Amino acid sequence: MAHIDRITLDPAVMGGKPCIRGLRVTVAMILGLLSAGRSRLEILEAYPYLEAADIDQCLAYAAWRMEEREVPLATA
Repeated sequence: MAHIDRITLDPAVMGGKPCIRGLRVTVAMILGLLSAGRSRLEILEAYPYLEAADIDQCLAYAAWRMEEREVPLATA
């Protein structure tokens, strides 16, 4: 996994969803905007407290999470 230091998980912020730098901006929100066709520039203009590196790390975090796999534990 690439070094991801801008994505935070805090139960007190947005119910523990992955957020950008402790802000109330979730990774899912940024991914949703990108998938809806919004450009990076549009997102950065709409949220001036975000940085381009924040968007990069949202994508890196999402890619890393998609590679995870859940394996059920055997029950006795």
